Amino acid sequence: MIYLDANIFLYALTSEDRKAENSKAIITQVAEGDVEGCTSVLTWDEVLYVLIKEKGKKEAIIEIKKLLKIPKLIFIDANSDIINNALNIVENYSLNPRDAIHAATAIINKCDKIASDDSDFDKIKELKRIKIN
Repeated sequence: MIYLDANIFLYALTSEDRKAENSKAIITQVAEGDVEGCTSVLTWDEVLYVLIKEKGKKEAIIEIKKLLKIPKLIFIDANSDIINNALNIVENYSLNPRDAIHAATAIINKCDKIASDDSDFDKIKELKRIKIN
């Protein structure tokens, strides 16, 4: 299973460059069932926050509803196991808290890959980052 970081959705929704195309391709693979994909419920928060700042509330809500309707994309709740694992990741890999939650969510849910533009995930030995450049 592949974990989709928030920036995958943001590129797909806000850009028209190579990163956007590659992000859309990953999302399409998940939606069509070619690849199992998941993300944290915190992704919803991150994406909506950025979209509101960039596109305004009305357009942001339209776009976030599309994210929620992506077929076969699993949204995983943040829970105490994930938070405790995230704390270990912060301590051992010096990731920011939100990235540590994404990494912990991926690891606990048996994802061996994370699609992200964030090179900080390269530090995590349990995850292989799928680059989108």
